[in-house]
Amino acid sequence: MTDVPVRSPIEFYFDFSSPYGYFAAHRIGALARAAGREVNWHPILLGLVFEVSGGKPLPSIPLKGDYARIDVPRTARFHGIAYRQPSRFPVSGQAPCRAYYWLAQRDRALASRLALALLDAYFADDRDISSPQITAEVAARLGVPPAELAGALADPAVKDLPRAATQQAIARGVFGSPFFIVDGEPFWGNDRIDQLERWLTQGPF
Repeated sequence: MTDVPVRSPIEFYFDFSSPYGYFAAHRIGALARAAGREVNWHPILLGLVFEVSGGKPLPSIPLKGDYARIDVPRTARFHGIAYRQPSRFPVSGQAPCRAYYWLAQRDRALASRLALALLDAYFADDRDISSPQITAEVAARLGVPPAELAGALADPAVKDLPRAATQQAIARGVFGSPFFIVDGEPFWGNDRIDQLERWLTQGPF
């Protein structure tokens, strides 16, 4: 019997306050299924990444920030993804990151569903997911006990998880959101998903 080669998963890095990360989160699942790959979701804290890269949040960058205010809603329309400009932007990703990594220790699939639900809550419903209460409310809709999650969000060990995950991402060369690594090859940006798809379907180029 011929052994079926094991295909490495797609490592998907994103920040909960990144609109392009939000778009990628809605696109990566279908792409991965078509290619027969799994996706490992990795929420990160771009603020920590910027301390290393020297980057800044888009709204604070002259010219580029003005462009993004046009490009983000246009990109949403292009892909048919619901989008509402958040009232507060950007926001801290600490609470959603802690919730994700705490839940991922128990159920990675459910944690990925929570990540997407939190992104939807922020970018489609304009809910401030930096609030632990709102993060818990979103998680509750997926069956996560609110009181249990609230306790986890205040646990010092859980608080350390996002920083550790971000440091691991930086060690792998991750500097933005979204960022993908597959077969050791890095791809940065929602606009690199077409290249990622070709890599997965036709092989390295």
